[in-house]
Amino acid sequence: MKKIIFLIALTFLGAKLQAQQDLPENPKPGKCYVRCTTPDVYENKTVQVKITPEYKKLKTYPAEYKTVTEKVVIKEASKRLKVIAAKYETKTVTFVKKQKASSLQIIPAKLGTDSETVEIKPAFAQWELGVSAPDCASSNPDDCRYWCYKGYPAEFTTIPIKVLSSDATIESSPINEKEATYTKRVVVEPAKVIEEEIPAEYATITKTVLVKDAYTEEIIVPATFEDITKEVLTQKGGLTTWKEVECSLVEYSALPISWNLGSATLTAAAKRLIDTRLMPVLANNPGAKMEIASHTDVRGSQENNKNLSDRRAQSVVNYLITKGVNNSRLVANGYGETRVKNRCSEGVSCTEREHAVNRRTEFRLIQ
Repeated sequence: MKKIIFLIALTFLGAKLQAQQDLPENPKPGKCYVRCTTPDVYENKTVQVKITPEYKKLKTYPAEYKTVTEKVVIKEASKRLKVIAAKYETKTVTFVKKQKASSLQIIPAKLGTDSETVEIKPAFAQWELGVSAPDCASSNPDDCRYWCYKGYPAEFTTIPIKVLSSDATIESSPINEKEATYTKRVVVEPAKVIEEEIPAEYATITKTVLVKDAYTEEIIVPATFEDITKEVLTQKGGLTTWKEVECSLVEYSALPISWNLGSATLTAAAKRLIDTRLMPVLANNPGAKMEIASHTDVRGSQENNKNLSDRRAQSVVNYLITKGVNNSRLVANGYGETRVKNRCSEGVSCTEREHAVNRRTEFRLIQ
């Protein structure tokens, strides 16, 4: 902690020594000094400024027309079709009402009687066992018997039958053709179409036709110029030496401008006051800087009062610049209601005269 305090003390001492080294040498007791800078040196130069550029102006001319008459078709030519009907006559036509044919008659078949013998059992033969031989010595009755192969004749029967005497036939008889008649209308002369021409119909019309379309003409308007005089920096100013000045000039001095209520506009009287009070001080102290300070009373909001005082101080600075004072030598400060000179602070009832003391504009020379 002690080390930190020691370092801070050394830093403060070094800054103080450096500031003292920057002070005027051999100052006189009871005198005041300001540090002056050589002013920037300007010279007036005339330059030509193009006020309006060269441009084209277009002039228009309307279209030109003429009136003409024209024959037009209002109904086109066409054709009319005339139909002539066909001519007819009546004719009798004979036709076969019933065609000829044949009538068929069937003659049935005729049958006669007869008989036919039919074998109903064919002739055959078979082995048959005979009686025992009389001289058979065997006691078996089946021994000593004879086998004979015996034949039998066929058997027949006779049955009555019918026989065809004559087969069935067909007998054809003709059926005669029958005729009849009818009448019909036949075309003697066919229908036909005759074309008849229908001529076109015309009318005369009046119309306006274009002779020459609208057009434009270009006219070149030359550029215009104006000679402007402007300040051109020819030599940059800088820090010089300390200068002895009247001590009253480094103190705030009143600049008794009568501002209109709520206004930051300089009147003619205010400009004359600046010319007689401030311009000589700046001229007699070349290179010195001047602060313009403006104040208000406590009535109204702090923000509005600060803004109003800023604008009033800047108005004075702007006017001095128009009189040729370099902007680098001027400082505008508005303090609003922060530096009242009497008891008239917020909430204190004061007279108009007391408030007027605080509504002031001041100036002083500064480093």
